Amino acid sequence: MEGIPRLTLFPLTSEVGSGGHLVIGGCDSVELAGEFGTPLYVFDEFTLRRKCAEFKEEFGRRGLETTVIYAAKAFINKALALIVKEEGLGLDVVSGGELGIAHSVGFPLDRVYFHGNNKSAEELRLALDWHVGRIVVDNFYELGMLDRMAGELGSTPDILLRLSPGIDPHTHRYIATGIIDSKFGFPLTRIEEAVEKAVQASCLNPVGLHFHLGSLIYEAEPYRQAIELALSLANEMKRKHGFELEELNIGGGFAIQYSLDSPAPAIAAYAEVIASRIITGCRELGLELPRLTVEPGRAIVGQAGVALYRVGVVKEIPGVRRYVMVDGGMADNIRPALYGAGYEALLANRVVAEEADVVTIAGRFCESGDILIKDIRLPAVSAGDIIAVPDCGAYCLPMGSNYNASLRPAVVLVREGRPRLIRRRETFDDLVRWDLI
Repeated sequence: MEGIPRLTLFPLTSEVGSGGHLVIGGCDSVELAGEFGTPLYVFDEFTLRRKCAEFKEEFGRRGLETTVIYAAKAFINKALALIVKEEGLGLDVVSGGELGIAHSVGFPLDRVYFHGNNKSAEELRLALDWHVGRIVVDNFYELGMLDRMAGELGSTPDILLRLSPGIDPHTHRYIATGIIDSKFGFPLTRIEEAVEKAVQASCLNPVGLHFHLGSLIYEAEPYRQAIELALSLANEMKRKHGFELEELNIGGGFAIQYSLDSPAPAIAAYAEVIASRIITGCRELGLELPRLTVEPGRAIVGQAGVALYRVGVVKEIPGVRRYVMVDGGMADNIRPALYGAGYEALLANRVVAEEADVVTIAGRFCESGDILIKDIRLPAVSAGDIIAVPDCGAYCLPMGSNYNASLRPAVVLVREGRPRLIRRRETFDDLVRWDLI
């Protein structure tokens, strides 16, 4: 909205309502905080569905048969899994738990891709028993174990081999996964051995290659480099080992805009570079066009989620800093403490008020590093105000904890003025439910 630039970081339905309150999905955020308590995570259903559709549209109209797979690690629960299912996307899972959530809502398991660098035997058996669509094999140990288990069960799963292409995606080192020194995937020096073993395996069907460069990649060039490498490798492996590249999965990592000074490329920009490089590369090498698979997570769910906090103490250190303490923090969003992630914020109960103070928004947990936002200009803040933090749909809740025996927050899905509780707030009884004396 004109005059309120930060509002563009919030869900697509966000607006200023009566009394200057932040409205999301037709729901007054201040009223939501009052009804459901804080901290509260609010997800806008329209934004979720629009992002799903945009990925399908942009990648689906560029001359390649394309599958869009939602990366569940960004955030998944039953309600979200059902939305992904209804929108016709697949699901990228990295654990038996995420696979179990998909199974619990009747998600089509042939649209599930099972990732992970250290899958257990129990998880692989579950994937085989439930006939997931693809198992993304990460290492030689898994390759051998999966072949033996598939033989015992009389099945032949479709697999992708995960390649670590050694390409720097220019992101934080904690979320760069395709570099040489990575725990993920087969290194370039051993990928030929992996392809040969997979082709010769009696109970595996290797249908393609996978790579994932990392998260928050703000440029398309690393994808182009990785695609060129993967296609060249596929061409060599076809010539030497009869390997047919039926599918190329380029992972996710598409960035979203967390701050006003760091705009992210449009989905269309990523799609154009990725699709055109695959088509051109295959033409140059004489390869058949593979199916393209992309795995967005943050880029679908990130902007859809907003965290609401209530202000308590405001602490002034003259000449140093003004701390605004909120009732959440690193237990529900560890990203700022973990790798310096930056966020913006608004006062949800006074969106249009004039900015007055530079403050630091601090959490309530017993760590000096529990800082959500450092040095942000807001209207004069006092106890009881509601602070809204955008772009909290991805990774905040999945990486949350019960640190200081805190209660995990409730989650509300909003749509056309109707809020729906999709995860209740934890209780003190929940904290001790699994304890034994």
